[in-house]
Amino acid sequence: MSTLSLPETIENEINALVKGGYFNNKNSFIEEAIKYMLASRGDLKINAAVEMYHSREVSLGRAAELAGKSTFEFKEILKARGIKIVIDAPTSEDMDRQIKQMEKAR
Repeated sequence: MSTLSLPETIENEINALVKGGYFNNKNSFIEEAIKYMLASRGDLKINAAVEMYHSREVSLGRAAELAGKSTFEFKEILKARGIKIVIDAPTSEDMDRQIKQMEKAR
């Protein structure tokens, strides 16, 4: 995770909450704040999932799950944004290797 620089006022508020025992540490406060923001702003969850899918960090199914949408709904979102759906298929070498393994198993 990267280093986070916060305005002094916010830093002081977080430190006060940690000192008061409301959070274990600064990181737990920040994690909860981000989770809350993503939960309350569905558009951000969708945008993050679209970007992760577009950069091929996650599969279509996982991106839909992260966005809180069905695969069909997520495909429609991608289509509306002009993002092509990539279908990963095994290479011919992978298929040949699988066939050989199946033949050996007989």
